[in-house]
Amino acid sequence: MTKGKTKKKSGGSGVLKFSLYILFILAAVLFIRYFCLMRTVVEGSSMEPTLNDGDNLLVDELSFHFTGPRRFEIVVFPDREQGGYIIKRVIGMPGEKVEIFEGSVFIDGNLLQGDTYGAEPMADAGVLRDRAMLLGEDEYFVLGDNRNDSVDSRSEGFGAVRRRQIAGRAFWRLLPAWHFGPLKRS
Repeated sequence: MTKGKTKKKSGGSGVLKFSLYILFILAAVLFIRYFCLMRTVVEGSSMEPTLNDGDNLLVDELSFHFTGPRRFEIVVFPDREQGGYIIKRVIGMPGEKVEIFEGSVFIDGNLLQGDTYGAEPMADAGVLRDRAMLLGEDEYFVLGDNRNDSVDSRSEGFGAVRRRQIAGRAFWRLLPAWHFGPLKRS
């Protein structure tokens, strides 16, 4: 029989490892929440039929640090007057001239192709009734999909949205469960 010393395991090292594990998980969750993803809820009917009142969305904030919005993406930006967030679709890109004529959007004098989101022609061109809007190098023209019931870039006091105002792009619907899944861009 061999005599030897047995090492007594310290209960403290297991607790320390577990605590570090929990701290790591908490740090990862906080990083994802504050720098990568955000959840928001649709309020109102301005994005119907694509999004409905009460839909819960995930918003990608991280990729906006590397790429800007693309035409027809759904973007989210803070509502400066009422708090919360505004959800709209990008229609006009930086440097473009946007016009609305007979209910349709024209970009740089050409009818916007691929705009299948607005269900019906716009009854009101808003501030673009008598003029075009020339977007700056960091400005985007946004519209709700429910074009005749949306406060958007056509509206007095709303105007173009600056790049730095945009929090991210909506990419996934969480609720209602029967619509769970990715949001289509085009």
